[in-house]
Amino acid sequence: MKAQTKRLKTVFIAGLSFLLIFGSGTANAELKPRERNILANEAKAIDLAKVMITDNSWNKLPGYKDRQFWQGLPENIRQEYITRAEGYLDYNWPVVKATDYLEFIRSGDRRQGVYSACSNALITLVMGELVEGKGRFIDQIVNAVWYYSEQTWWGWSAHLGAQKAKAGLPDVNEPVVDLGVGEVTSNLSWTYFLFKDEFDKIHPLISKRLFQEINNKSLTPYFVRDDFGYMGFKGGRPNNWNPWINSNMLISYLLLETDPVKKTAEVQKIINSLDKFLNGYSDDGGCDEGPSYWGAAGALLYENLEILKNVTNGKFDVFDDPLVQNIGKYFYKVNIHAPYFINFADADATTGGSPSIVYRYGKAIKDQQMQQFGAYLGKLSNWGDKAMGGKIGDQIKNLGLINEIRGAEAKEALVPDFWFPDTEVAGARDKEGSFKGFFFGAKGGFNAESHNHNDIGSCLMYFDGKPCLIDVGREEYVAKTFSSRRYEIWTMQSGYHNIPVINGVEQKDGGKYKATNSSFTSNAKSATFSTDIAKAYPESAKVKSWVRSYTLNRGKSFMISDKFELAEATPNTTTSSNLITYCKVTQVKPGLLKFEGDGFTLNMTYNSKVVAPKIEFKEITDRTLRRYWPNGVTRVKFEFIKPALRGGQSLTFTKAGK
Repeated sequence: MKAQTKRLKTVFIAGLSFLLIFGSGTANAELKPRERNILANEAKAIDLAKVMITDNSWNKLPGYKDRQFWQGLPENIRQEYITRAEGYLDYNWPVVKATDYLEFIRSGDRRQGVYSACSNALITLVMGELVEGKGRFIDQIVNAVWYYSEQTWWGWSAHLGAQKAKAGLPDVNEPVVDLGVGEVTSNLSWTYFLFKDEFDKIHPLISKRLFQEINNKSLTPYFVRDDFGYMGFKGGRPNNWNPWINSNMLISYLLLETDPVKKTAEVQKIINSLDKFLNGYSDDGGCDEGPSYWGAAGALLYENLEILKNVTNGKFDVFDDPLVQNIGKYFYKVNIHAPYFINFADADATTGGSPSIVYRYGKAIKDQQMQQFGAYLGKLSNWGDKAMGGKIGDQIKNLGLINEIRGAEAKEALVPDFWFPDTEVAGARDKEGSFKGFFFGAKGGFNAESHNHNDIGSCLMYFDGKPCLIDVGREEYVAKTFSSRRYEIWTMQSGYHNIPVINGVEQKDGGKYKATNSSFTSNAKSATFSTDIAKAYPESAKVKSWVRSYTLNRGKSFMISDKFELAEATPNTTTSSNLITYCKVTQVKPGLLKFEGDGFTLNMTYNSKVVAPKIEFKEITDRTLRRYWPNGVTRVKFEFIKPALRGGQSLTFTKAGK
């Protein structure tokens, strides 16, 4: 495979270089999963059944009895873990009531707080006992084991629709495996693995019951069924649920399964499922769910691949595959100035990523820039200064990496420009290696992407690493978010993105609503993204073509241009080019607006004979959005004064004073 991979890599890089200069792509609404089967082919090539380590000797992480490791942790970290666990010594494990589950179908509330509280308690107690090693927290860990053993289901109430009885209450006769079940399964599997001997000293039924419940509620249903949609075995393109759940199931099978033949079959099934995820991925490695969701997509794909490499003593190794490499590189390429990243669709405006995963992924694919960026993200978040977060296995792993990552060379990834021709996302900045000046990102694509917003042709523009033109993101998830009423939510609508409303009509959701003739060109002086967004609108918009272009004149200006042809300029409707900004906007005079942001002021010129701006402030009350936009957002609607069948307009941003 290695020689073939190198040939493929050369061809792909050459193709990508061509596209960067003359780039045009086709929206991946038409992109169908391709039977690459990278992982299954690798498993076959190395003869997985022969090389897989079927006992637990592959696992090099410290266990409960490895007291030298736990006592050798920095004292402040040890004390923080112990203090956290002491807070749960008298924890009263709550009953998960029927009404806790029913709340989702009654009010749309997805939070199910009792679920997350107990998960945090289990993790905290386990980590506290590992660090202290005196047995003080064992009884409460036993209570956690018994609590989860008595619970009907370990998943999230919003996901009960996967069972035949549909949402509302979990059916004990049909255990389904969702994201929540996978997370709990991983934590309980580590708990069993770490403390089985301690449990058996207290009573033999503790570990026996835990083993039984993990198998009945999770491991067995996952193995015997192939109809969970995220597995990908019934068609379609699986989203981040696939690597997320598979990473939890993979580690659990490896820790708990005692039958070597069955263990190999379980691992093979996960390999086959992960292939479905990779088969639906674009060659360019772009994540249409955005960089914050990459943490539950590409990052967790890496976790699976790392485990597979470890459990085969290095023989299962696909980190030189072009697609696996591109999935990793995507994350650092779309960095604006951390913690700000490109955030189209439901993605968050800021993310810290996982410094450990970014660092390790970069190391695995031999990408120094990604590895340095992981170390940089660690310094940015003071990673390794205090107790870790996350699942039990992740915390143990990361504690062992503190010295390496904190001692590594750290450097922010600030690439000059990028172009993902399949996912149709592009971006550029004034100067490589600097967040100063203009940065823009733009997208084509189609309106049926994962976590889709109707945002074809939209853009972001930041100055000195701070937001000017933004993608608002999404409000807190409720039942409506993932229902047929999704596009009643304002943040999902094209009218609240940086794109036009044509003849009073906004873009429509669905795979047939897409960009055409998307292209990206770049050189030392400028970078331009262009796409025809006409087909993103329904017929009622009466639009033949609408070419939206973004041009960065490096170190000078950023320009938004429209050139259109309409079939009809319908009476009593408005055609406008809308901008959403986190800046304070004031009109200086006709043809000139001032945008005041965080530490910068930009002038924006427009043709006052063609368009007239209307400035609308919108208060942000949603608690998710207030994390990013606490001061509210502003929409500027540039309404066409005399709509014509053919025409255009342009908006140009420059730094004030220039």
